[in-house]
Amino acid sequence: MLHYKTAHELTAMLNNREISAEEMVASVIGRIDDVEDKIGAYITLSADRALEKARRIDSTPSGGGELPALAGIPMALKDNMCTENIRTTCASKILHSFVPPYNATVYNRLERAGCVLVGKTNMDEFAMGSSTENSGLKPTFNPWDTQRVPGGSSGGSAAAVASGMSVFALGSDTGGSIRQPAALCGVVGMKPTYGRVSRYGLVAFASSLDQIGPLTRDVEDCALVLNHICGYDRYDSTSVDKPAEDFTSGLRGGVRGLRVAVPSQYFGQGIEPGVRERVTGAIETLEGLGAVCSEVSLPHTEHALSAYYIISSAEASSNLARYDGIRYGYRAEGYSDLMDMFVKTRSQGFGAEVKRRIMLGTYALSSGYYDAYYKKAQKVRTLIKADFDRVFEEHDLIVSPTSPTVAFKVGEKLQDPLQMYLSDVFTIPVNIAGLPAISVPCGFSEGLPVGLQLIGKPFAEAALLQAAFAYEQSTEFHKMYPQV
Repeated sequence: MLHYKTAHELTAMLNNREISAEEMVASVIGRIDDVEDKIGAYITLSADRALEKARRIDSTPSGGGELPALAGIPMALKDNMCTENIRTTCASKILHSFVPPYNATVYNRLERAGCVLVGKTNMDEFAMGSSTENSGLKPTFNPWDTQRVPGGSSGGSAAAVASGMSVFALGSDTGGSIRQPAALCGVVGMKPTYGRVSRYGLVAFASSLDQIGPLTRDVEDCALVLNHICGYDRYDSTSVDKPAEDFTSGLRGGVRGLRVAVPSQYFGQGIEPGVRERVTGAIETLEGLGAVCSEVSLPHTEHALSAYYIISSAEASSNLARYDGIRYGYRAEGYSDLMDMFVKTRSQGFGAEVKRRIMLGTYALSSGYYDAYYKKAQKVRTLIKADFDRVFEEHDLIVSPTSPTVAFKVGEKLQDPLQMYLSDVFTIPVNIAGLPAISVPCGFSEGLPVGLQLIGKPFAEAALLQAAFAYEQSTEFHKMYPQV
């Protein structure tokens, strides 16, 4: 089953001439033909374009030098990353037919590495959601149980990788939107440090929180993809000018002597017993590998959710003001004047969750309420970051559950936004503080995947990957696949 091979396995096979790039891509496209109708991971497919690029890679003369590092590897992009001449919808009616005139920086970098884009994946509309049920175009289902959600907002990317419909995918993470679906779908998902990966060409949700990252089959693939998407970009004003690293070089360093913090606030009320047991077992495994684990406190964690929804919604209300029906995207019909066109376009073009957050954010920024809400949320953000800084003075990384629950049933939380928001309670603090974090599979509860979250110091992706790899290699969870 080529479609379940990792990128590093496929690259070795291609270099040894055991397979061709066309065979790799055809295998994934065949898998899409077989299971996409059950999963609904993709919004737009580019199969013909993908096969054409694979053939070009195969026709490269043998004397023409080495192939690019990820030559022929089939990948998918979350549909909020711009792709020239391929539509980018953000799973919203308002951008249903939008075709960007340029590529996101991450896409250009992966193209140069030889990757082959097979399609754009489904998501919660404008990345606002935790289940991919808020997509304005269609639902996506979890490959482990199609009666359940894949998580969100990068649910399409996670489901595509978990079901063999892509070797890896990129997602975006504003409050857990890579790590939470990775946990619910049983794959690896990483949110890099804020500023590590260019956001140029990523359709903005909350600009001070958004970050692009990979969803992969295993930790080594995660490191490989990071090698190519990290790095300074002059087109992104928040991009950090930091030398490139080879994240694969130190993977096998182990965790002996590593100081691991276990925050008590992440194991309290609201976490399912099965999730707690699997994560506690993973901590014991790390200790068995030589890590030194100790309990710590992150006292302002309880305020993270409230602060996040004020800050992110405020930034969303500003970022989404550009969708007015004039310059691009959907425009309502039957309006009487300019103001009526604005109102009807935005009312018809945005879904319920997006409108909810725009209204919340506009209220928080309005005259008389700015200090009481937005300014106070930013002060809480500072306190949350200070909690992490204090813990990292004496510890190398922090460990926690990725999600308090396994994948929940489709429709179960749609009528209760607060319960849906609580799905990201363990991932949101990481975005608020701008830290890197990774989710790796750590077992199953009720037959569904559970994710272990490792949180690192700023720009400590290499150390995080090393710890995640050591844990992964002591288990078999990353080798298990759903029977779709």
